Amino acid sequence: MSKKRIRFIALMVLTIFALTIVTGCGGNQAGQGGQKAKIAYYAYNSEPVLDWDPSVEFSNGIVVMNNIYETLLRYDPAENKVIPVLATDYTKSPDGLTWTFHLRKGVKFHDGTEMKADAVKFSIERTKKLNKGAAYIWEPVQQINVKDDYTVEFKLSYAAPLDLIASCGYAAFIMSPKVADQPEDWFAKGNEAGTGPYKLQSTKKGEEVVLTRFDEYWRGWEGNHFDKVIIKKVPETASRRQLVEKGEADVTIELPYEDVEALKKNSNVEVLTAPAFQNLFFCLNTEKAPLNNKLVRQALSYAFPYDDVVKYAMGNYATQARGAIPYGHWGHGDNLFQYKHDLNKAKELLAQAGYPNGGFKLLLTYMSGDEAEKKTAELYKAELAKLNINLEVRGMPWESQWEMAKSKDPNQRQDILGMYWWVDYASPYSWLRSIFHSENDILFNLNYYKNPTFDKLIDEANAKSGIDRAGAEKMYIDAQKILVEDAPSIFAYDKKCVWIYNKHFKGLRSNAAYPNTIFFYDTYRE
Repeated sequence: MSKKRIRFIALMVLTIFALTIVTGCGGNQAGQGGQKAKIAYYAYNSEPVLDWDPSVEFSNGIVVMNNIYETLLRYDPAENKVIPVLATDYTKSPDGLTWTFHLRKGVKFHDGTEMKADAVKFSIERTKKLNKGAAYIWEPVQQINVKDDYTVEFKLSYAAPLDLIASCGYAAFIMSPKVADQPEDWFAKGNEAGTGPYKLQSTKKGEEVVLTRFDEYWRGWEGNHFDKVIIKKVPETASRRQLVEKGEADVTIELPYEDVEALKKNSNVEVLTAPAFQNLFFCLNTEKAPLNNKLVRQALSYAFPYDDVVKYAMGNYATQARGAIPYGHWGHGDNLFQYKHDLNKAKELLAQAGYPNGGFKLLLTYMSGDEAEKKTAELYKAELAKLNINLEVRGMPWESQWEMAKSKDPNQRQDILGMYWWVDYASPYSWLRSIFHSENDILFNLNYYKNPTFDKLIDEANAKSGIDRAGAEKMYIDAQKILVEDAPSIFAYDKKCVWIYNKHFKGLRSNAAYPNTIFFYDTYRE
C-alpha cells in the first residue's frame, strides 16, 4: 500500500471518528468544562470485544469487561498482593483446599439485584459448565457452598492459588443470577449483568462500545469521575496519534515508537511507560513440515534478530524474552538458556535437519495495524533471506489469523503466527498452560505443541502453588527448560506498556495484570 493511500485512509478514519464524536456524543474536547468533560475516549487499536459473555470472552474484551463487571479480588503487581473488591476478606485452610470469602454488603447488579453468595456460586459454576475461554482457571474447584448471604466457601481438589484465580482479568467476573432466566443469545445481543461502575449503553460490533455510569455503584460518585466512556477501534496508528494530539481522544496505545519519542516533546501529551506482563511469541506450526523438525525450529530461533527488533521495532521499549514468563513475574527464569542471533548456528542446524541450502517458503501472519509487529516481521524476513528461506509476511485482523491458525488441516494454517500473550491471572500457569499445554480443545496452543512431560510438570506445579509457591516456581522454570529446548515458539520480547494520553486526562494507573485496561472510574478530566 502506498504512503499516499495510507495517509488518505488515516484521514478518512480520523474524520469519521471525529464526526461520530461530534454528532453522536456531544463534541467532546479534552479540557472543556461541563458535561463534555465527563466523557472519556479510548482510541483502541483493535476490536473492543469479541464475545459479550463474561464467562467466555478471552481476548481484547478485558479492556471493556473490567469496567462493567467486577471480581472478588484484584491483583496489584506493584505490591505483589491481592486487594479486596467484591470480597472484603478471605481465609484458607492450612492444606490450601478450603477457601472462605466474606462478601461486601450493599453491592447491586445493574439489574437492581443485590450481590450475595448465591450470585458468586452461580457465576463461577456457570463459567465452569460452559468451559470456554479462560474457564480452565476454575478447574481445581470441586464444590462451592453458600454458608450465608455474604459468605461463600470453595472446596478444591488441589492447593491452587485461589486468591490469584479470583483476581483473574477473565472468567472470574461475578454476574447477576437473573442471567439464568435469559435466553442463550442474551449476551450476544449486547446485554450485560455486572456490578461495575459502568453499564453498557450501546455497541457496534467490532467497532465501538459506549458505557454509561451506573448510578447505584457501591463506591459512589462523589468526586471527579467520567459519566460516559467510549472505547473505539481505530486501527490506523496515524489516526490514533492525531486524535490524542487534537484532544479528540483521551488515550491510546500501540503507537510506533518513533511517534512516542516525538510526542514526548508535545506539551499537550503525556507518555507513561510501565511494566507489562505481556510478551510476543511467534508460534511455529509444529504439525507442518519443515517446522515439525525441532532442528529447524531451533535454527529459526537462532535466525531471529532479537537485538535489532528491540532497538528498531520496539524503540527499546522491550527486552529480549528469556523463556515464556516475562521479566518481573514469578516463575521467570533469570538463568534460562536464551537464543541469540547467530546465522552460522542456524545454517549448521538447517544442514543437520536436511536443509543445507534452506530452500523453503514460510508464511508469517501478524495483526494488521500493529506497526511494531510488522517491523519485527520485516526484520526477520531479511535475516531468513540470508538463509535462502522465503518468508511471506501478511498482516491480518486478529480474529482472521486466529481462525486460520485453528484450521484442522495443518497445511491450511500459517507457518508462523505472531501472538501477544498477556496474563490471565498472576501465575506462570496462565502462559504455560494456555499456549503450550496439549489439551484436546486447541484455543491458544497455536504451536500445536505436545509434550506429556511438560504437561505433567506444569500441572503438578499448579497443584502446589497455593501452599508452596517457591517449590512451584522451580517446577515452572524446569518446564521452561524443556520448552526452550523444543522451541515450539520464538520467544521474541517482553514488552513495556506505553500509554499516550492527553495532559488533561488524569488518574491513569497502569496495572500489568490487566494489560491495556483502564479502570475508568479512577480517572477524570482536569
